[in-house]
Amino acid sequence: MTKIKANNPTLKSWVEVARTSDFPIQNLPFGIFKTRYLSPVAGVAIGNYVLDLVYLHEHGYLDGLSLPAGMFHQQYLNDFFALGRAKVREVRERISELLRHNNDELKDHKADRELALIPMNEVQMQLPVKIPNYTDFYSSEEHATNVGSMFRDPKNALLPNWKHLPVAYHGRASSIVVSGTNLHRPKGQIKPIDSDQPIYGPSRKLDFELEMAFITCKETKLGHPIHIHEAEEYIVGFVLFNDWSARDIQQWEYVPLGPFLGKNFGSSISPWVVTLDALEPFRVQGPEQYPHVLPYLVTEGAKNFDIVLEASMKAEQGEDAIVCRTNFKYMYWNIHQQLAHHTVNGCNIQVGDIYASGTISGPSPGSFGSLLELTWNGQKTLHLADGSERTFILDGDSITLRGHASKDGVRIGFGECTGKILPALK
Repeated sequence: MTKIKANNPTLKSWVEVARTSDFPIQNLPFGIFKTRYLSPVAGVAIGNYVLDLVYLHEHGYLDGLSLPAGMFHQQYLNDFFALGRAKVREVRERISELLRHNNDELKDHKADRELALIPMNEVQMQLPVKIPNYTDFYSSEEHATNVGSMFRDPKNALLPNWKHLPVAYHGRASSIVVSGTNLHRPKGQIKPIDSDQPIYGPSRKLDFELEMAFITCKETKLGHPIHIHEAEEYIVGFVLFNDWSARDIQQWEYVPLGPFLGKNFGSSISPWVVTLDALEPFRVQGPEQYPHVLPYLVTEGAKNFDIVLEASMKAEQGEDAIVCRTNFKYMYWNIHQQLAHHTVNGCNIQVGDIYASGTISGPSPGSFGSLLELTWNGQKTLHLADGSERTFILDGDSITLRGHASKDGVRIGFGECTGKILPALK
């Protein structure tokens, strides 16, 4: 890949950006927003502002990029992403030029500047893409080992196939919601330990799952696999992903076909799509894979990303308390392997598809990415900032995921992925 100028760590913007901001000029993630006077349109995050891409496009600031008319005046980013990574890169590079401290094109046009830059506290973020399909992987060795130890045999925690292929299941795309959307506690069948028969009712073991997810920007035809060396050209960027899970419903239903009602009642994503280009400086080597993978899954070089992740919990009247910290670099199966395996049988993919990593857990208890692991299925308790205790999520609790990568004085963040659990509907 050619050098990406927009990633230069020395770049500064004429827009004021706090040192701790997730959105410096080196990030420039894409999202969909609306205001009191604007219907949903595409924008870019810079500091505490959203840059209106419709305004830029209509007033000539993106001339020369050969963008179709009305490209950003849409409810979703799918059509823009479908132009491909190279075009998305061109747009990001141009926006970077416009925002640089020594570029007066937009900076010195007061009327344009004030109309194009909208304070974040005046916008409402929307789902960034229309999601045709959603796949959830199970690619953290530490998480899979913890779950296998809990529910099966600690000496044989991983099933025989786990280190040979990226395990996954197809989830429910229609119930993925944007950060800030509240969800009701799900109901379903539960099999209490002390009962011979299942009962019906609200989940008693509601959980979060701290995950990342990538989004695809190209389509394939049915029957045509994606070669592992081509995988990156199909991936535009990442969002944070919370795959809310009803563990008691899940445990009773998952044999023999896997997750169903325990997962499909809701998943939350962060609204800003951080591009794969912006994360280029944060590549790292993944864990050593042994036994050796089959040839179609072999990758070379740094394919993982050093992204610090955390989850916090807040009671309805309490304070936000961090309950775990982990890192995306722990993933055993990388995104190239996930996409190559997903399509090796000829499965076709679509623009806007979501591919979640599965719960990301690290090697220490504080880095476990779910309450199932943090409380060891309710055997331990978590102490929150307000003095209350938790084993699983209670009604009124909010969960917030955050993530960022840091290097050479640059911090690339994702914003927040948050959601509140409301009581079960009657």
